[in-house]
Amino acid sequence: MTSRILAVDTTTEFGGLALLYGSEVVEELLLHSSEGFGHILFANVERLLAKHAWAVLDIDCFAAAAGPGTFTGTRVGLAAVKGFAEAAGKPVVAVSNLAAVASFGSAPLRAAVLDARRGEVYGAVYTGSLELIYPEIVTKFPAWLESLPAGDLEFLSPDFAPFRHALAGTRFENAPVRQTPRSLATAVGAIAARRFIEGSSEDPATVDANYVRRSDAELLWKDR
Repeated sequence: MTSRILAVDTTTEFGGLALLYGSEVVEELLLHSSEGFGHILFANVERLLAKHAWAVLDIDCFAAAAGPGTFTGTRVGLAAVKGFAEAAGKPVVAVSNLAAVASFGSAPLRAAVLDARRGEVYGAVYTGSLELIYPEIVTKFPAWLESLPAGDLEFLSPDFAPFRHALAGTRFENAPVRQTPRSLATAVGAIAARRFIEGSSEDPATVDANYVRRSDAELLWKDR
């Protein structure tokens, strides 16, 4: 039976929604909000579903970009997806933003990079089948480069410009770099569709965010 997937990405100001029918993308709706998505998300979900005559109860699996991204944005998308899934009695797939970025690659080894602010990056290395072979981490980009495994890597990021200069003079100076879309909803949906078929979806109550770095509130609490 072909599955129906609703994917949500609210982890950055460039978010989106995607409907997938099996491996086919029915529609991706790009959303941009510098003020967060809590006030526009549900109306857009309702509009997108109605456009294709789908109801929440028709969805077989709900998917969310789980981070790393903004803390509030990540929570908004996950909470919405978990709420939909609870109401419909359906499972959830939470997809790492880094895995979603890596899914746009074409090389056997893919280094996914996201700007983590504060002069740091979120990074991880995946195989072509999106197996995580070098852990998700937040660190300075030059330090991350030095720690990466041997082999020909393809770098992927929605915006690699701030980091490109750091490749000069390193073993990755001539490595290919691919720019990915800023909204990851379609990639999240495609990964979720595969995981759902494989039986690796989750109960919504068990799904959590993938922050990689703790929030400022947590850091301040620890320092007291």
